[in-house]
Amino acid sequence: MALLAGGAGRAVGTLALLALTALLLAWGPDARLRGLWFDFGQRLAPRVRVSGPAVIVAVDELSLTRYGQWPWPRQRLAELVDRIRGADPAAIALNFLFPEADGFSGASLATRLPGLAARTAAWVASVPDGDHALGRALAASPSVIGLAGLDGPGAASPRGRFTPVVVRGKDPSGQVRRFRTALRSVPDIDGGAAGYALLSADIPGGVVRRLPLVAAVGDTLVPGLGIEVLRVAAGAPAFGVRSDWGGVRAVGVGDVWMPTDADGTMWIHFTPHDAARYVSAAAVLAGEVAPERLERKLVLVGVTALGLGDQHVTPLGESLPGIEVHAQALENMFDGRVLVRPRWAEWAEAAALVVAGTLVVALTPVVGGGRAALLALGLGAILLGGSFGGYRHLSLLFDGLTPALALGIVYTATLGGALAEADRQRRALRQRLQEEREAAARLAGELEAARRIQLGLLPRPEGAFPGEGRFRIAAVMEPARVVGGDLFDFFLLDSDRLLFLVGDVSGKGLPASLFMAATKAFYRSISTRHAVELARTMREANAEMGRDNPEAFFVTLVAAVLDVDSGRLWYSSAGHEAPWVMHPDTGKVERLEGAAGPPLCVLDDFPYETATARLRPGDTVLMVTDGVTEALEPGGRLFGTPRVTALAGDAAQVPARTEPARLVADLVGAVRTFREPLEPADDVTLLAVQWLGPAATGEAAGPGLTAP
Repeated sequence: MALLAGGAGRAVGTLALLALTALLLAWGPDARLRGLWFDFGQRLAPRVRVSGPAVIVAVDELSLTRYGQWPWPRQRLAELVDRIRGADPAAIALNFLFPEADGFSGASLATRLPGLAARTAAWVASVPDGDHALGRALAASPSVIGLAGLDGPGAASPRGRFTPVVVRGKDPSGQVRRFRTALRSVPDIDGGAAGYALLSADIPGGVVRRLPLVAAVGDTLVPGLGIEVLRVAAGAPAFGVRSDWGGVRAVGVGDVWMPTDADGTMWIHFTPHDAARYVSAAAVLAGEVAPERLERKLVLVGVTALGLGDQHVTPLGESLPGIEVHAQALENMFDGRVLVRPRWAEWAEAAALVVAGTLVVALTPVVGGGRAALLALGLGAILLGGSFGGYRHLSLLFDGLTPALALGIVYTATLGGALAEADRQRRALRQRLQEEREAAARLAGELEAARRIQLGLLPRPEGAFPGEGRFRIAAVMEPARVVGGDLFDFFLLDSDRLLFLVGDVSGKGLPASLFMAATKAFYRSISTRHAVELARTMREANAEMGRDNPEAFFVTLVAAVLDVDSGRLWYSSAGHEAPWVMHPDTGKVERLEGAAGPPLCVLDDFPYETATARLRPGDTVLMVTDGVTEALEPGGRLFGTPRVTALAGDAAQVPARTEPARLVADLVGAVRTFREPLEPADDVTLLAVQWLGPAATGEAAGPGLTAP
């Protein structure tokens, strides 16, 4: 059934495979299933922290407790920057913006506190400006200040300085994230920094997996925080972008290049949260941090206090401050453990799905649903294991989950199509079987009618000669099939001559039965014209039956004519078993071996002959077909002529057993017992004629068979 249903199953499976492959290629890199699988890999095997290039100076709860609520006066932030600069860091990056003037500067306070005395107002106004102080601190340090991208309608053109960029290849502006403008700090602060980094990032699905290393503000390429910190630390005049027709390939500074996706984003390989990355801003301001802790480090300053800092969920399931995400990105760069999703990854995933799906589509209808399910599970496990191995050992991101799930859909579609087709074929077969049963029933009825007609063509011994006291006849014909090719016949040629015969048509079934009927009709018609001239009857029957015989049937036949007044017997054989004659007065059995020739319809113009014999009152002539002598037992032995002779001899010992009806019944029973439990392989036909004498108490004849 699986092979029969393979066509529809494969067609449905192939359509599902093509549709899912196209859908797989159409999905972007932020497809949810892919992200979940990449997150699962990181949870199973998170990155092990090797180096610590970045130190986070956190405005935490302790800092707020010591120095008051956020935002702090910019004089204090300037002091914090100066303290960090004193430890000789490689770079200092501030992860926040100052788009408005410092509210704690003297001039601002003087205007915001109406009613002050003139002297007091003058004294307040003399307080140094915090923006100038922070700007001077940044200018004295290798500092990076942030800017935020904006997409609002009607946004003004971006102002201020940007980091120079060197593009190697095609302009990637159309591929990276583009903002209409940028929100920057006030000029006093913005102008003092050595570098400017984009702090904005799109976080699809609420999980941060990638950070932009380059984006665009208007028509200007802007570096991400990590790249800009590296540039400032290295003292490089610009950052670089390598790109081609497919988008960005890498972003770097000097000899350090980070592979990226086409949109300029870098995949981050996360470690769990590590408090060793942090120092408190309060401890730095208080001089409680050893200079070695910050020396030659990339210092990232950010707010982490509860409720103030930006928190992001990572693939590890943790919620981390945004500043630590940037610190981990810098560790990726230094450790050389950057996750990479090759451009050809989607094509490789689609190819893997096509190969695995083709195997499932091809084999599911052949091996069946159970084995095909194991095959699909095994192939899915290979896809998942291969993609996880690529992540674990090569830091390559391949999506094994989506092709594996698609493969399950392909298997389900293939199996469903195969089952649907199998069900359709089953219904068709059921319908065909019903039709065949109906046809078989009709044929059986027709064959049964043919059987009745065939048996009806044979004379009935029990009612053939009412009141006849000179002979008795018994005959039986059992077809091996519904109808057969054996025949027997007997009739009076005149008042004193009885013709009886037994024949066997080559072949079996309906064709043989039709030829049998024709043989019987031919022989009866011809024999009535020639009385006891059996040889002539045989010759004419051979000629007539062989003339229109396209199927090349032949007939073995033995016929005899008995003079019922004298016991004289004429007989002739056409390739048939010689008759037996039983003598109950002596208990002996003899065979009528003379006048033998080939079967009818074999040799044209064969000169058949007639032999004669004389019966004594009580003698019985027995004729059988080869269905008796060639009956097979389960062991393969034949019933055989000697066994018929032996049974006939046993019957001759008891005169009552030579009575035709009993003799025929005993022999048929012996043949059935011999071949049980096998079905008959050939038609079984027997005919017995017992001559009682010229009358029921007729004269006794001389001993034995004698020639007339």
